[in-house]
Amino acid sequence: MTFRAFNQKYLEPFFELLMIFGIIALCQPWIEPLHRYGLTIILIGLVGFSVVIKIPREESQADEGSQ
Repeated sequence: MTFRAFNQKYLEPFFELLMIFGIIALCQPWIEPLHRYGLTIILIGLVGFSVVIKIPREESQADEGSQ
């Protein structure tokens, strides 16, 4: 597995879910540390996602054969 495939399959969804988790953590009132660090979690997810989407996607085998 190449880094581009790993990035596309695991890293992009991870940082998307991290941003969603940060929003949930920020909105819930029961667990103080999650509420306190919710914005930090969102920002880490946002910065990470911004970095990984700059990596070009891996081209599929079907695209290379049609040229």
